[in-house]
Amino acid sequence: MNLSPSLTRLQHEATRAWAIAEKDIRIYYAKPPVLMWGIMLPFFMFLSWSVGRNKPTGALIPGLVAITVFFTASSIGPVIIPWEKRVRTFERLLAAPVSLTAVLLGKTLAGLIFGIAVALIPLIVGWIALGAQVTDMLTLGLTLLLAAGAFSSLGVLFSTMPGRDVGSVMMPATLIRWPLLFISGLFIPLGDLGEWGLVVSFISPLTFANDALNGAMGGTAYYTPILNLTMLAAFWGLFVWAGLRLHEWGRRTES
Repeated sequence: MNLSPSLTRLQHEATRAWAIAEKDIRIYYAKPPVLMWGIMLPFFMFLSWSVGRNKPTGALIPGLVAITVFFTASSIGPVIIPWEKRVRTFERLLAAPVSLTAVLLGKTLAGLIFGIAVALIPLIVGWIALGAQVTDMLTLGLTLLLAAGAFSSLGVLFSTMPGRDVGSVMMPATLIRWPLLFISGLFIPLGDLGEWGLVVSFISPLTFANDALNGAMGGTAYYTPILNLTMLAAFWGLFVWAGLRLHEWGRRTES
């Protein structure tokens, strides 16, 4: 059956995006230092956050999973793209020819897969060994998917910052991610934030990932699952759109 030109183009773009994601996972993600960093940073953050809390260990697992997805999915994009721009492999991809959309979607897909894969480790350990429970498997799966996509696209958005040096991108990206973490309800429950705190918490996609995971794993969610999932999807779309526009603007200013 002959496909329309638009469907054929969409199929080609999806194939190229997947090829880029597969390449990034093989070259950048599937390395012991990256895997250890993706596991150890959230683990030590979990220890510092959980000490002194009067909660069963299993009840803290949703927060650990949320932190893990947040940092792993959003961390490699600000490293890969500036490095590839510096060694000119990013430009070679675009001259392949591969569209900018396919390149950025491939980068986002790689971060999404990596974020989910690493987050499954504390989820499974918490479920088997620490008494964590899963009461809504569908919401849990959708939350991991949408959260990893939103956080990965946020990492790609960070890579639009000026400069081809990794350090010049990672420092501002880190300074942005930490406030998003602290206003997300992970450290102070959303119900205790007050009116202005709740308004500010809407800035962080981690707010809705953490709240949805709490609800899906036997805890109390402040918002409904539909609202949490809708907001994560909206953040994903917003970050992808902004990343495309800023990358296009950056290419025009550099040429």
